[in-house]
Amino acid sequence: MNLSFFDQFTSPCFLGIPLILLSTLFPALLIPAPGNRWLTNRLSTLQLWMFHLITKQLMIPLNKKGHKWALILTSLMLLLLSINLLGLLPYTFTPTTQLSMNMALAFPLWLATLLTGLRNQPSASLGHLLPEGTPTPLIPALIMIETTSLLIRPLALAVRLTANLTAGHLLIQLISTATITLLPIMPAVSILSTSILLLLTILEVAVAMIQAYVFVLLLSLYLQENI
Repeated sequence: MNLSFFDQFTSPCFLGIPLILLSTLFPALLIPAPGNRWLTNRLSTLQLWMFHLITKQLMIPLNKKGHKWALILTSLMLLLLSINLLGLLPYTFTPTTQLSMNMALAFPLWLATLLTGLRNQPSASLGHLLPEGTPTPLIPALIMIETTSLLIRPLALAVRLTANLTAGHLLIQLISTATITLLPIMPAVSILSTSILLLLTILEVAVAMIQAYVFVLLLSLYLQENI
């Protein structure tokens, strides 16, 4: 029984085809066909409004030099948002519950922000490792602490996203299993569990959106420190 709770983190297959590949095609269906007009219908208007809102929120912490990263950060935000929400559909799984995928997203982008700072302003980037006014005896220890905190940033990004999504999915699995088990024994408790499951599902949708935003927002803050 304990092993079955983690079966949801493996991609189900149909005729040898992972169903997550089919589900990732759904957002492409929402892309409007090219036409002679900028805004063809209400859907394209809503999409442009959402893209503008996301880009605006991500660019607030950055100065004009950081606006070059707008396309990368917005695309990453939409990618994480789509994957997190598609993972809530039946017979799919959430790829962002895998630490390896989150590390593959976090580490290169964090390294790019770090190398950008070392190339453009090496003194200021290295100056973050030693705050001004530090007592002389504390300098070696503080440099080691700041260096460690700098190096674990990509790991913290990946673990935060993985842990939050995994915990929510496991909780949904536990409550849904309890609801089905209690239905023939205690119907009233089962109905109460169903209502709790519905509220938890709504909360998980919000968590999926918030975690995607937090992941990209922290990357933009790391970028702001180095430009």
